[in-house]
Amino acid sequence: MKNYSVKLYRESDYANWNAFIGQAKNATFLFHRDFMEYHKDRFEDFSLMVYDSEKLVAVLPANRVGDIVYSHQGLTYGGLVYSSKLNGEKVEDILDSLLLFLKENEVQSFYFKPIPLFYASKGNAEMEFFMLKKGAFLDKKEMNLGINLSQPLSISKSKLKHFRKIEELDLEMVEEQQLESFWELVLEPRLLEKYDATPVHNLQEITALKSKFPNNIKQFSLYFEEVIIAGITLFETETVVKSQYGATTKKGEELRALDFLFINLIEKFKSEGKLFFDMGIVNENNAKGYHAGLLKQKEELGCSVYSQDFYKMNLI
Repeated sequence: MKNYSVKLYRESDYANWNAFIGQAKNATFLFHRDFMEYHKDRFEDFSLMVYDSEKLVAVLPANRVGDIVYSHQGLTYGGLVYSSKLNGEKVEDILDSLLLFLKENEVQSFYFKPIPLFYASKGNAEMEFFMLKKGAFLDKKEMNLGINLSQPLSISKSKLKHFRKIEELDLEMVEEQQLESFWELVLEPRLLEKYDATPVHNLQEITALKSKFPNNIKQFSLYFEEVIIAGITLFETETVVKSQYGATTKKGEELRALDFLFINLIEKFKSEGKLFFDMGIVNENNAKGYHAGLLKQKEELGCSVYSQDFYKMNLI
């Protein structure tokens, strides 16, 4: 076994960390420190950096709660981020070094949430394989809905029928640089009304993030008679587009505006060569464990079910 040195991320590592994220084989902009730290007051950061001598070869975005370390709870996905030059055997050695570091720092449990496989066109399953071999177990599994844009689209006939019907209306899809209209007139009031909830990102946070990642965070809104009726906020990576937020007004619901917006965006990004359209999970705290209506809606838009897995390893 090759020994790698592991150290906690510090502010002085900012440039080195981000440079590594920029060339890693399985990273997205969510792992950039400017994204990770927009909510740093909510988490005790416990991100780790792995070195081969003086060379950085892997990082682990993570946070700590007591004696538990999580693959960062403030991110949609996480896991070990590493160079494309590393083979499977080296990934196993890196994992051994990370686990030893966690034990030495009195960590009792490690929760690991890998990035969905369709984000990593070069493969990304080494960590899960070795984790399971070393005693980890599958703690939770969620259905992640996505569309493989390299395949013919399979949008339901009923969705397409309504799409063609409202195409005749005076609807305008706009890519907006500002998020106020969608957040304040659609997203926040609808979440409050329907679910007594608020967005994960408030307007100030998402505006700050968009200013730092203008090519990755995009807002598409739909207007009817010059009034906003629906919107979708997208997180875009090199190969994947993720629907982060989607909402519609009551008028938009009557017109099925959100379906109209989704179909236009699916076709847009397919034509631009993206590989996947990620429409997120459909989990719900009920007996089934998922929201049946959301599952049906997303499948009718052409989604298939992919897996979002969560692993746990007890270290003592």
